[in-house]
Amino acid sequence: MQNQKLELTWIGKDQRPRLEPCILLEDPKRSYHAKQRVTDNDLFDNRLIRGDNLLALKALEAEFAGKVKCVFIDPPYNTGSAFAQYDDGLEHSIWLGLVRDRLEILRRLLTEDGSLWITIDDNEAHYLKVLGDEVFGRPNFIADISWQKRDGPPNDRKIGSIHDHVLVWAKSKASSSKKTAAEEAFNLMPRTEKADAQYQVFSEPSGLDSRGPFRKIDTTANGKGGRFVQSLYYAITNPYTKQEVWPRAGTCWRHSRDEMQRLQEDGRLFGVRRAQLLHRCVSSLKQKLSRACQRPLYGAMLD
Repeated sequence: MQNQKLELTWIGKDQRPRLEPCILLEDPKRSYHAKQRVTDNDLFDNRLIRGDNLLALKALEAEFAGKVKCVFIDPPYNTGSAFAQYDDGLEHSIWLGLVRDRLEILRRLLTEDGSLWITIDDNEAHYLKVLGDEVFGRPNFIADISWQKRDGPPNDRKIGSIHDHVLVWAKSKASSSKKTAAEEAFNLMPRTEKADAQYQVFSEPSGLDSRGPFRKIDTTANGKGGRFVQSLYYAITNPYTKQEVWPRAGTCWRHSRDEMQRLQEDGRLFGVRRAQLLHRCVSSLKQKLSRACQRPLYGAMLD
């Protein structure tokens, strides 16, 4: 029996264009940049390329393979609309082949922590997702970001699309990591005063912790809606009073016994009556938004 694999197939998938090495020729009449650099950080290396994008990518590959940090493309949505600049009504299998050929070169252009961002609508989005997974590897898919393009569906439709997709892939991912290399390297927004204001200094029997103020987070899970798990309903011993502390009525812990014990030994639990709270240090947070602290402040459990 021949080896089989899960893949997207289409007529002509095995047919690939024969691409010879290409070079880019600058047209001085169309080139423009500032007469001089204002700072040492000014770069004069932006390029606007006119021509077939597949040939352009092939020409860029020799110089930029493995050097591009981020790629954004806006391919034809293949909706059948009429545009003077390009054909937006290709036969489906032809469209898939054209996109596949370009994705393969784009992947070779990316750095190991690089990422590809593609805008698309419902017409081809789900086929593009499978095609992109085949080129980049399914574990390297990061997200399908919804971009709202209108406030509501068309007047002649009871159900209509109001958003397009932004599909994001990374080039690589370490086998031991939950995140792709691109996600680890993404730039984050600076933290704000509002975000920092969530962290406070709380009094504790053991005194203040050198790791700084913390934000309290409930470690119990709501039992409504079938979220109650019997194995997560158990007592934890208050290290100061030696009394047992149970989850609130109708709730259970979010973590297993072993995990709660690890959190307690690491000083991550701060307690109030019949409720366990995780808390996190602001001092150990990276000074960026969307990153969770991994070393919460030490606290006590009070019954």
